[in-house]
Amino acid sequence: MPIQVAVLTVSDRCYKGERQDISGPALCQKVQELGWSLISTAILPDEYEQIVQFLHNQSASGKVNLILTTGGTGFSPRDITPEATSSVVEKKAPGLVEMIRFESSKNNPQAFLSRSEAGIINQCLILNLPGSPSGAVEGLSIVAKILPHALALLRQSADENDHNLK
Repeated sequence: MPIQVAVLTVSDRCYKGERQDISGPALCQKVQELGWSLISTAILPDEYEQIVQFLHNQSASGKVNLILTTGGTGFSPRDITPEATSSVVEKKAPGLVEMIRFESSKNNPQAFLSRSEAGIINQCLILNLPGSPSGAVEGLSIVAKILPHALALLRQSADENDHNLK
């Protein structure tokens, strides 16, 4: 099953053009190295409604089955990516972010400060990753081997539901 990815950078300063987005492109490069299809990219400010709308639109498009976000997962008052993600997912997938935090903490104890979330909506998996390029790529690398299986299970579940409706 092809893995079709949307990458969202959440950063007020990148959105305003005050800082160059480095994390989004780093994730896109990793996605391509993994042989996955990069379908769309976007940069949004730390604005709840805009993040929610992006997640809804991408997950409902039928074009992507994995949405990777980078940024907005820390302790800053403007960091609301996990809250936006939690509000749209139908099912949470906490094991993915637990695995990322645990493995990342071996080199960087601050990894446990990440408030990232992961969950499922419309047979699409959403995974929040840190805002730093190294943290985002490392996080994706940690779970990359299990994501194809997770997405296959989502597709299988959708196919079974379609079959049961006939």
